Amino acid sequence: MNKYVAEAFGTFVLVFFGVGSAVLAGGDIGFTGISFAFGISVIAMAYSIGQVSGAHLNPAVSMGALVAGRIDMKDFIGYSVSQTIGAIVAAAFIYIIATGKTAGYDVAASGLGQNGWGADYLGGFGMMAAFTFEVVATAVFLVVILGVTAETGNSAMAGLVIGLTLVMIHLIGIPVTGTSVNPARSIGPALFAGPTALSQLWLFIVAPLLGGALGGFLHKARITSP
Repeated sequence: MNKYVAEAFGTFVLVFFGVGSAVLAGGDIGFTGISFAFGISVIAMAYSIGQVSGAHLNPAVSMGALVAGRIDMKDFIGYSVSQTIGAIVAAAFIYIIATGKTAGYDVAASGLGQNGWGADYLGGFGMMAAFTFEVVATAVFLVVILGVTAETGNSAMAGLVIGLTLVMIHLIGIPVTGTSVNPARSIGPALFAGPTALSQLWLFIVAPLLGGALGGFLHKARITSP
């Protein structure tokens, strides 16, 4: 149970400070600042709860770990549920803070850091571009995570490498989809952001899970090949 609580807490931190940076400070810190908020959140959790749960913080990471043989199906389900709960609670707190502005905050107009695509979303990329980015970026993320946390990897540097990789992914992906690579991160804000976010949510569940499975397969194929 401790590892599931750790995953809920860690994902809460990731979403609260990552998505929160976009909603509460995005106009001041820009895409670069948001990218580093996500990356630094992962680094902090990797070194604080990593020894308890591995600090997946993301159902796609847990999917990759499942495919690579690092965890079993029971833990994949437990991790994914815990991560999603943590993300929803974090999004609820962001909603409370954002709507508490004395000048008012219109969630329908300004959103809540939800992921998306289309002509009216950030860079105006289409569905196929969004799907492709999410699969490829998540697969790369998993190859890095599984490689650096392997027995032959550099465990002391793992959290830093993983966090900086997430920064890199966000720097490229924010204009495309807002950068998900994490179904839990997408589910939380979408529940508060309205019908458009909910109608597009399927992509940010399916594509990252596919990418996570692909990354797990690539890692497993690499380490088992002669």
